[in-house]
Amino acid sequence: MSDILARNVLKDKECCEYILRIIMNDSMLTVLDNQVQVDYKNLHGRSAVLDCVAKSGDGRLFNVEIQQEDEGAIPKRARYHLGLMDMNVLNPGEFFDKLPETYIIFVTQDDTLGYRLPIAHVDRIIKENGAEFGDEAHIIYVDSSKHEDTELGRLMHDFHCKAASDMQDGVLAKRIYELKESEEGVTHMCKVLEEIREEGRMEDKMETANNLYKMGMPLEQIAQAVQVSVQMIQEWLSGETSPVK
Repeated sequence: MSDILARNVLKDKECCEYILRIIMNDSMLTVLDNQVQVDYKNLHGRSAVLDCVAKSGDGRLFNVEIQQEDEGAIPKRARYHLGLMDMNVLNPGEFFDKLPETYIIFVTQDDTLGYRLPIAHVDRIIKENGAEFGDEAHIIYVDSSKHEDTELGRLMHDFHCKAASDMQDGVLAKRIYELKESEEGVTHMCKVLEEIREEGRMEDKMETANNLYKMGMPLEQIAQAVQVSVQMIQEWLSGETSPVK
């Protein structure tokens, strides 16, 4: 399942809840809120756009990432996602014990960690006695290449299907059919792809503008070269806005 298709599947609350129930092995899990392409800002360092962030009925937070390349799912990226989510969840003055239990879930194309496990749960422990540290921060890796005869294995099988008719579960099959085979879904996906192409063009324009500015070109000429307003060039250079809307 491509990144774009996966995000549109996870955008559907029923699908998001279904996927989390299987990965978490919790048939009672309910999703109160789910968002895709969530932009977590870091004013003093690198920001990140997370594929999907969901909140369960009992207050747990989940970040689900569908990764096609191992490089996008290295352990330190999971650590960084945890940190970003923690930074963006507490209000000023709130106590640290108000931090919710948080899960970073990477669904990877292959066995990224190399342990030949269909699913790997990562938690902090006290090395001397093996006891749980209890910070309620969790990382889960799911190897989508393993299609065992389990709920998780069947879900991963469906992740690799190109057609809804090849899927084993009705929840995902219905959504994939809507997105890939219905007239409305095809129109929506075409619009999504066009928006992504447009975002890429704007990012290229911003990079070009920055390079021309460093070369000493006047703002008016830069604006003419990349075909945007002088005001937009000023905003890009001041860092007040992103070229991606």
